[in-house]
Amino acid sequence: MRKRVSDFRYDSGQARIPWAAVGESVRRDEIANILQFLVRPAADRQQEYDAQLERVMAEVDALIEAGDLQGKLALGNHVQALEQQVSKLLGCKYSLFVTNATAGFEIGYKYAGLRPGDEVIAPAITFIATIAYPLAIGAKVVLADVDPRTLNMDPEDVKRKVTPNTKVIIPVHLGGYTVDMDPIMALAEERDITVIEDAAHAFGGSYKGRMAGTIGHFGAFSFHEVKNITSLGEGGILCTNLDFGQELSRARFLGLDFSKQIPNWLYDVTALNAKRGPMVAGNHSTTEIQAVCLLSQMKRLKRIIAKREQAAKYLDQRFRTVDGIIPAPLGDDQIKTTYHLYLLQIDPQKVGADSQQLKAKLDARGVVQIPHFAPLYKFEVMRQMGYDTAAIQATCPVAEEAFQHRFTHLPLYDFSREQLTYLADAVVESVQEMKAGR
Repeated sequence: MRKRVSDFRYDSGQARIPWAAVGESVRRDEIANILQFLVRPAADRQQEYDAQLERVMAEVDALIEAGDLQGKLALGNHVQALEQQVSKLLGCKYSLFVTNATAGFEIGYKYAGLRPGDEVIAPAITFIATIAYPLAIGAKVVLADVDPRTLNMDPEDVKRKVTPNTKVIIPVHLGGYTVDMDPIMALAEERDITVIEDAAHAFGGSYKGRMAGTIGHFGAFSFHEVKNITSLGEGGILCTNLDFGQELSRARFLGLDFSKQIPNWLYDVTALNAKRGPMVAGNHSTTEIQAVCLLSQMKRLKRIIAKREQAAKYLDQRFRTVDGIIPAPLGDDQIKTTYHLYLLQIDPQKVGADSQQLKAKLDARGVVQIPHFAPLYKFEVMRQMGYDTAAIQATCPVAEEAFQHRFTHLPLYDFSREQLTYLADAVVESVQEMKAGR
């Protein structure tokens, strides 16, 4: 087993002429600017805001006088502590804090040894980040159709589309509701296929007693600013139980190897031992302040999910009384969702119109809703990369019909009862109008 070594950053420690890790420390002005960024003045309270800020900064000055400015800003003890906490929460061997979930996917794809011409099976409905790396290197993206109830990858369609060239399957837990993973993992084991879970929405969710992101060979989570919890706007976690996890810190930072040195230098740089041969690492380093934020928000993750669950169950109760509205799947004993999104569907035949009309009516009522996401074959980038998108669309009839006619996503936050009631009323009233032909 490789001895764990620190990521490379300058910090010579005590010396007559030291080489500090931080060239220019964060000082008073930066602290003031950060505070003003995080807490903006209310429109009609600028004078009060300025006075309060002046008092706060006087206290900051006293704090600086009594303390020492942070001497480590990236890949330090807080990043390491975060990774340990995540591994404990997920029950996995290895976790790595990276710039975003996309970086996590990239490491997983590189481990699989993905090459031009190899095939990756992804769901038709997901964010473009899921397939960005395969597109970039010339691998072939094969889009699987989705389950009509959850809009997650349909394992039966994956079976139909797998070939001897399939090297990766990347299921996406849309909205935090996990894909049916057992048949996918059975297929992957049979065909020696690497499975990378796109668990961007699913931090804290589970499938049959296993935490989302730990079922495949890799799992990547997102802590972008719109997710249930965030690491100051961006960030991701990659986790794995593979022995390759011992190499993750080098996979994050360019393959620098401090366990050995070349002559007259501090370290060596080596490729990583991956599934199909040597793997060249990228740079996906993260900061200490991001880790501090995420460690703090992790402490309230259960409460955040519980509040979202309460909102989702209220909407479910309201929508079940209306014929033609199909409430979101809320999970059961086997699937614990994170309630990141509320998947709202309608039956166009019963309602007499489709989701495009519903979205317009909700917009008019001030209800923001987004159909996450457009089918990937809709985007110009796929045509630019040589894909016959019309042919792909024909192989994904459920995704096409659902996107055009059946679904949208509602937000789930810690709404007030008034907001939640208004949201439910808006959906019910809109559907009733559509039934009446208005």
